[in-house]
Amino acid sequence: MTIADWCILGAVLIYLLTLAPIKAIGHRDFDNYAPRDPAFYATPLRTRVQGAHVNGLETFPFFAAAILLAEMKHGAQPVVDGLAVGFLVVRLAFVGAYIANRAWTRTLIWNLGFLLNVLIFLSPILWRA
Repeated sequence: MTIADWCILGAVLIYLLTLAPIKAIGHRDFDNYAPRDPAFYATPLRTRVQGAHVNGLETFPFFAAAILLAEMKHGAQPVVDGLAVGFLVVRLAFVGAYIANRAWTRTLIWNLGFLLNVLIFLSPILWRA
């Protein structure tokens, strides 16, 4: 398995682990019988954490597909690996900016992540193995 392949798992872990701490911290308010109860996510911090989590779910399909297609179409593996690691770093920064309520920073970081995904997707054209 390549580094980029492992980054697919890393992206899943980021979006899962974004939400887990807020549930643990708010364990007295969290009802595991109703884990999606909107009342739990009513505070501003919890709303932002949930937003970062949902955005991770939204960005994951393109990221995973871009990696798989880039590898299938023989994009230069070191480039694909580097871009995939860069995407994970950007996702972590995005989550931090989202939770810190830095809206413009978050938007800029999201756009950088999207650019990295596009570059992964286009890597077989731009950087042939």
